[in-house]
Amino acid sequence: MIDLGTALHLLVDHLLWPVIACLFALMAAVLLDMGIALGEGFGGLRRAAARSPRRLEALARKRIGRADMAARVGPTLGLMGTLIPLGPGIAAMGRGDFATLAEAVATAFDTTVLGLLIGLAGYLIGRWRRVAYDAALNALEAAARA
Repeated sequence: MIDLGTALHLLVDHLLWPVIACLFALMAAVLLDMGIALGEGFGGLRRAAARSPRRLEALARKRIGRADMAARVGPTLGLMGTLIPLGPGIAAMGRGDFATLAEAVATAFDTTVLGLLIGLAGYLIGRWRRVAYDAALNALEAAARA
């Protein structure tokens, strides 16, 4: 019969590759979002604002929410990618297997850096969008009052 600790280790060991895959997918989404944000900066936001204030507000909520999600999920996945390989790495160190430990530590640092990079990019995109969409909505309100 398998004990609870062994079952837990087996489950967590199988999470590393899905976490890494999610980090890569989220990085691709953030890169795409950076391109969209650049397009917004080069006139896309003005064109969206010309359509309707309600549509602009909905677009702002959606895009800021996406950036906020990346800012929160990226570091969380990075931390998971840090902790998951360290368990087997520390166990390998106890056996004197320093090659496995080195690989585990390298994976841990790589996932940490990628998660933090995703979080930083998401934060910066979200911050820029808050300012840009707020200015666009304020300009629409001022034009409606005039």
